Amino acid sequence: MKKVLVKTLLSVTLGFGIAAGGAAPSLAVENQLTKSEGKNLYVIAFENELPKGYEEVIKKAGGRVVKALPEVGGIEAQSDDPAFLSNLKKVPSIEVASKEVPLALNQPAKIPTLAQSAAINQQESLWDAQWGIQRVTNNGKSYEIETGGYENAKGETIHKAVVGVIDTGIDPKHPDLRKNLLGGRNLVPAGMDATETGDPYDIVDRNGHGTHVSGIIAANGNVKGVGPELGIRTYRTFYSDQALTLPSIIIDGIIAAANDKVDVINMSLRLYNTSKTIIEGETYKTTADTLLWKRAIQYALKNDVTVVAASGNESLDLDDKNEVTNYLNSLYEPFGISLKGPTTVVPAQMPGVINVSASNKWSEQELAFFSNYGNSAIDVAAPGGDFGAKYAETLDPATADITNLILSTWPTDLGTPYTYNAGTSMAAPQVAGIAGVIKAAHPDLKPSQVSAIIKQTAIDFGKPGQDAFYGSGEANAYRALMNIKK
Repeated sequence: MKKVLVKTLLSVTLGFGIAAGGAAPSLAVENQLTKSEGKNLYVIAFENELPKGYEEVIKKAGGRVVKALPEVGGIEAQSDDPAFLSNLKKVPSIEVASKEVPLALNQPAKIPTLAQSAAINQQESLWDAQWGIQRVTNNGKSYEIETGGYENAKGETIHKAVVGVIDTGIDPKHPDLRKNLLGGRNLVPAGMDATETGDPYDIVDRNGHGTHVSGIIAANGNVKGVGPELGIRTYRTFYSDQALTLPSIIIDGIIAAANDKVDVINMSLRLYNTSKTIIEGETYKTTADTLLWKRAIQYALKNDVTVVAASGNESLDLDDKNEVTNYLNSLYEPFGISLKGPTTVVPAQMPGVINVSASNKWSEQELAFFSNYGNSAIDVAAPGGDFGAKYAETLDPATADITNLILSTWPTDLGTPYTYNAGTSMAAPQVAGIAGVIKAAHPDLKPSQVSAIIKQTAIDFGKPGQDAFYGSGEANAYRALMNIKK
């Protein structure tokens, strides 16, 4: 893989994806750190559970509680007092507190004009274009064993397992998704942008990412998901069409999904965590975020939820944490941002999470050119798409072949019901779908057992055995359901 060329390409295309009018195909690396817009928000982790009178503790320190996260012993607070963090250090029950820095979703490439010829009212199958789903289901053979549910005598779909999708929301009217949608929650607070009212039932996708991911898991119509009768619960944690969020909102989503007793959580998102983030000369420690992330993941695992996450789209060796830091600094320097210390991908590199890299259509030896990798980091791979073998060799936009991307659902009010995308965001939900159908077939399995089956039955792409690109190999639903060891 041309790592140096790839990283150069990604750097040049910072903040841009594929645009109409013949712009160069590229996978965007969006600036994940944004200004806090004067909100002065903080994340605070107590040593154990939230103590009695914690609101008064925060008030005396010069702030107010915005959100409580009792399951993980944390809170989000707001304060305009410059001495707020210093005051919190004097509180014995607080383990760590830090400034909360807003983040943006690492978006995959997208082709907005795709599949418009396949009108939804014609019920035209797009299966032939779904090379990724074909591969992980052995051309649909896994459906003969388990689809994630069944239709009862009344024609109702009974879902045997549920996947929680923490993302930008969903198109609740999409004909390929609505039968499997079991609702969900909006975790975005009121006022984050002009459209946000704090309505907990507002799960409508403003961006498209969450709808695309959901279709990969459980679409059942013109396109098919890995488990076309799995239940989907959506947790909208990103706001605006630019997909912005705060770490505490994602943490809240993990807790909410676990409390709703989903079987699997998919997080097609990645945040990079370092010990220090310096923005325009001001230093923010992100250790409080990391601690609460870990606690939230462990809370989900203890509630028998299998957690799947994307490895990221920067073509980085995640084993080399300093390389990751240096690369991110090369991107963020123009924005007045610098990072210090070793960097890890959150949540993908956290204990208990299935970390997924992106394989492609044309090779069993090379990952999709954008995919992060790492021998100790990656658990399995799944189809994430790219622009084909010629593009990987030349990085010439004229050689790009969009049929190598991943086809799935798209919000019907954003111009087309289907679109192609590529990214580890597309790979992770294929593994989440596999985890879902495993749970549907064997509901008593624990997360560690589900993870073990996925890894043990993966197809051994790349170097024999565990390797940096594919981990245990490319995940496969049919082999997992048949429990075929590699």
